[in-house]
Amino acid sequence: MKVRILIDNIAGCSDGERFEGRSACRAAPHARKLFGEWGLSVYAEYEGHKVLLDTGASHLFAKNANVMGVDLSQVDIGVLSHAHYDHANGMAKFFKLNASAPFYLRKGAAENCYHTHKLLGRFTYHEYIGIHKGWLERFADRIRFVEGVAEIAPGITLVPHSTAGLERIGEMAHLSVKENGKYRYDSFDHEQSLVFDTPQGLFIMNSCSHAGADNIVKEIEAAFPSKNIYAILGGFHLFRYPDARVRAFAERLRELNVQKIYTGHCTGDRAYGILRDVLGERTKQMHTGLTIEI
Repeated sequence: MKVRILIDNIAGCSDGERFEGRSACRAAPHARKLFGEWGLSVYAEYEGHKVLLDTGASHLFAKNANVMGVDLSQVDIGVLSHAHYDHANGMAKFFKLNASAPFYLRKGAAENCYHTHKLLGRFTYHEYIGIHKGWLERFADRIRFVEGVAEIAPGITLVPHSTAGLERIGEMAHLSVKENGKYRYDSFDHEQSLVFDTPQGLFIMNSCSHAGADNIVKEIEAAFPSKNIYAILGGFHLFRYPDARVRAFAERLRELNVQKIYTGHCTGDRAYGILRDVLGERTKQMHTGLTIEI
């Protein structure tokens, strides 16, 4: 299995290195800089399948894919991890480049996700952060909605959240959805994990892990009781959380039997430093252009 980060917050180089400055991409002949943005897109090759998870916040994931030698027209499975713009805004570009791959969304996904802001402790306003309005109808012929634990190809499974009370996390993260004209705190029923069954164990991808990466690992363990967890990859949505809460999360994750942890995007550099301090060498920070082979 080969995994390649097409876009992440941190820019990179086509030789797989992190971009550190003007001369950073000159270590290898012909290496070129790759774009970074607030978003995530991941490409995976697994048992003859070419899988795209998310499309970043714009068309830039496709520009990077071209430089990296990834032919998006040959992708045969597309997945949206959850219904936020920084993962869905490149959908139109992907559908333009790829004429046939089904694109899997959780049945709970809709154009209704908001960031709830509190002003002066008295005033509330809701900022739309969801899928581009009208795209679910525009691209209905390409979109496949799934329910429950769904195997979409041999060894490739989509798993919903099974943890109770996730609206409490939605409240702490100031994330809401709008239903029937009213706002409620997000319970992340539009979010799903993409799980690959590898010889080393299960490889989990969940691009923002809003429910908590530790909870997600437990969800996957419950869905696959006879399998061990090899790795989890994704953002952990820790960038706004205080150090003490990040460290407590890291300690919980440390107690779980996960051999490799690849994180970036909404984790944030400060939180990553704490994760690295607690979890050590099994933690690696993602960047655009990073390649993982197992």
